[in-house]
Amino acid sequence: MLRCRSPPLLALRMLSSSSSLTSNPKFHLPSTSQPISNLRLKTPFSDSCGFSQSQRMTPSNCFSATATDPIPISPLDQVQPHCQNPQEPDSLSLVVVSFYKFAGFPNHAALRKPLRQLCHDLRVSGGIILAPEGINGSICGIRESVERVLGFIQTDDRLKGLRLIESPVNPEQEAIHHGHSSSSPLAAGEDAPFRWDHVRVKLKKEIVTLGMADVSPIEKVGKYVSPKNWNALISDPDTVVIDVRNNYETRIGMFKGAVDPCTTAFREFPSWVEDQFQSDDSDVVHAKVEKKGLNESINKDAEIPKHKMPKQVAMYCTGGIRCEKASSFLLSKGFKEVYHLKGGILKYLEEVPKTESLWEGECFVFDKRVSVEHGLVQGNFKLCYGCKQPVSDADMEAQEWEYGVSCPYCYSLKSQEEKERARARQRQFEAWGIIGGPDKGQLPAVKPDSVKSNQTNLSASI
Repeated sequence: MLRCRSPPLLALRMLSSSSSLTSNPKFHLPSTSQPISNLRLKTPFSDSCGFSQSQRMTPSNCFSATATDPIPISPLDQVQPHCQNPQEPDSLSLVVVSFYKFAGFPNHAALRKPLRQLCHDLRVSGGIILAPEGINGSICGIRESVERVLGFIQTDDRLKGLRLIESPVNPEQEAIHHGHSSSSPLAAGEDAPFRWDHVRVKLKKEIVTLGMADVSPIEKVGKYVSPKNWNALISDPDTVVIDVRNNYETRIGMFKGAVDPCTTAFREFPSWVEDQFQSDDSDVVHAKVEKKGLNESINKDAEIPKHKMPKQVAMYCTGGIRCEKASSFLLSKGFKEVYHLKGGILKYLEEVPKTESLWEGECFVFDKRVSVEHGLVQGNFKLCYGCKQPVSDADMEAQEWEYGVSCPYCYSLKSQEEKERARARQRQFEAWGIIGGPDKGQLPAVKPDSVKSNQTNLSASI
């Protein structure tokens, strides 16, 4: 999914036999056994890259420049059909596909049960969010199964034309995934990018949470810029480039020269915009500033200058969903020229060669890969299971690091009690391969009362 937390390990359960999905006529499975999709999938690979913090910018040093030639904006591409032959050698190769679509979808709840059942039957895992404004998800499975799920979603006309990004899965992870069967239920462990035995389909108010009901990309949205035209746009000195991701994401990688809002959640972005920019018809704003001494508190008016609205704004995020919604917000605030990277960082890293790239570092992703580099190959960061933030090898050498418990970014924020609970969870995982023990989420085979009764009968017979 384009915007979700890494899921905790949940109960392992056996796959049930295929069953009827639903009687709802709105959502039905096509009768053919062939893959159904309008998806073109690619799996390019290339080398990794380094990261430098030296080029990170703030709004104060990117607002003066001269105009350059306009940047060509590409129309939305038409997605072409793709069908994988199950007999081909790579038919069992795993793919990870992230997708989303903003659409009026008031009866979204009706899709939850049949979609979850289909994913379960096809051994497709991951996370999907359904909301009145559309769908957002990230799923993993063999290509044929993933395409059938995507095809089923798009049987609803409102969800046709999903924005799709595919990422590869390395051979080692594929072996773990395929080895995770009913005869070896603990084989996948925590190293699989997704576990086929679990898919989450959640109902929410928004597919990406901004907290502003009046902001709708369905009604108005910025201009999409293809990865091949992105470098020219962000190199234009009239363009302010804004990273709309959170601080734990920007910490490990950004586009050269981009502004970092330093938010901890996407819903903070509107406040950051209000604080940074002013409308064209005002020069300064007045605010109450509080100064505190030892025994007094003084309020006084202070003039806090803000930056004028830039001539053009270019925004980006992981897969495109957050900057699409952010562009709708900026347009509602009077920004005139608003652009956003089509397909997000992931599509850029897939299509733009490293030798031509303006990306620095790695891109955080919300699954067990943690981060990816150019070519969408898995990066070098690991995940702190205490706070779900990316950590480097250097971070894991720090004294605050404790596997499964804490890292330098969350150690001081956790109480001793929270750390002890985390240690207990980690011991459960090390003992059973799953948090909560092997029976978590399952009904006990024998009821406690029956156990006591059997013990009593046994004692009586002796």
